[in-house]
Amino acid sequence: MTRILFVTSEVFPLVKTGGLADVSASLPEALCKLGLDCQILLPGYPAALKAAREMGSRRKTRFRYGQYDVALWHTRLPGTAVSLWLVDCPALFDRCGDSPYQNEEGEDWWDNAHRFHLFGRIGAMLALGQLGLSWQPDIVHCNDWQSGLVPVFLADAQHAPKIVFTIHNLAYQGLFSQETFRALGLPDYLWRFEFLEFHEQLSFMKGGLVFSDAITTVSPSYADEIQTPWFGYGLDGLLRHRAGHLTGILNGIDTRAWDPEQDTWLDDHYGPGNLANKAQCKAKLKQELGLAAGGAPLFGFVGRLVEQKGLDWLLAVLRPLLEQGCQFALLGAGQNHYQERLRELAQEWPRQLSLTLGYNEGLAHRITAGSDIFLMPSRFEPCGLNQMYSLRYGTLPVVHGVGGLNDTVFDPCEERQNKANGFVFREPTPDAFLAAIQRALIAKANVKTWRRLQDNAMAADYSWKYRAKEYAALYQNLLAGDSRLHAD
Repeated sequence: MTRILFVTSEVFPLVKTGGLADVSASLPEALCKLGLDCQILLPGYPAALKAAREMGSRRKTRFRYGQYDVALWHTRLPGTAVSLWLVDCPALFDRCGDSPYQNEEGEDWWDNAHRFHLFGRIGAMLALGQLGLSWQPDIVHCNDWQSGLVPVFLADAQHAPKIVFTIHNLAYQGLFSQETFRALGLPDYLWRFEFLEFHEQLSFMKGGLVFSDAITTVSPSYADEIQTPWFGYGLDGLLRHRAGHLTGILNGIDTRAWDPEQDTWLDDHYGPGNLANKAQCKAKLKQELGLAAGGAPLFGFVGRLVEQKGLDWLLAVLRPLLEQGCQFALLGAGQNHYQERLRELAQEWPRQLSLTLGYNEGLAHRITAGSDIFLMPSRFEPCGLNQMYSLRYGTLPVVHGVGGLNDTVFDPCEERQNKANGFVFREPTPDAFLAAIQRALIAKANVKTWRRLQDNAMAADYSWKYRAKEYAALYQNLLAGDSRLHAD
């Protein structure tokens, strides 16, 4: 049985800031269902350790690493049979607040480099069998910059496992000063542009890209995009150099948690071929949010209120659509200037625009089910999960045609009618976004056209069933000695 150590900085339901947490929960479980032994390594955040203690878990080992007291706990990811290892280091991970990376004022923890340097060290030690445990992986699967030093620490080790590194969002690279590089005690030879140095900074992300056997991203389109200057954030040259080891595997979704036929967050359920109760979901959502009753089109948005998610484009189209009589259910948190402008609109149009700041899992489900149209005007989107959730719920998305949005949403103007399932704008402008929304509203006015698009949306399989098989095949190729994913 192939053993995989899945190294991640967040996993649902223990800690979540975005899609990484959802993937880190559902992909390992899907791999286990295929017969692989996939176990997760996560920092020992307070909520994670609390859950471990409540399940009666115990420490497996305790040791001193440098100035830090460290323990390793072994437990299960709640609600699954997936094994979970927790790196318990109170000095680094026992922090208050919901974010694993920032304090309650929204500022990055000053010692993030030290925190994830130690996390990487422990990951490498576990992978090499240096912690006295009976379990040792064949594959180490690292995710984003927080695990980027694991491949570095394994690079020169004898009998090291093969390494897969997945880029979930290249915009977040884990950049720190040269002074921090010195403080971490990393070898001098790594301070070269071929390795960890990036424009006179230390790049954790670069460690994963340089030293891994295979690199994946979370959609085929994003794998192509990050090899260009527009989406590569200065790493496009390195990614083109390693293109033979780079592939895009589209994320899946947890189709048990996101299922309109049995969603525990909904009072009324519906599914393909039986959409009657979707109108009830819409009516109850409007009532919950204080929106005016009636048949006005309801748009949903769930996501971070940041530039990447196209918030400036969203703000540009809200007023003309509100003046048209449209309604909006918005959920998210992010940059203050976006929050303030949305607050002002919500106060001006209280019966047409609802804004909920923060994150609420239940409300996210109810917005996805109760909205007519889901908005995702992202400037870039490595994969995106919300559009797949909305498709499964028959809530047609309007998206910018980038990354995973381009791989999952198909416009009737561009595709055959039996494939079309949403609306796509290509030009990165608010005018193009508004034009796509107006096309969606025209389609919605035609009951037959809208139902056909909903049927297409709900018919597709967005689960991990096939995606997990792609990862399993990648692991087997690496173990067979084939590290190149493409021909030169």
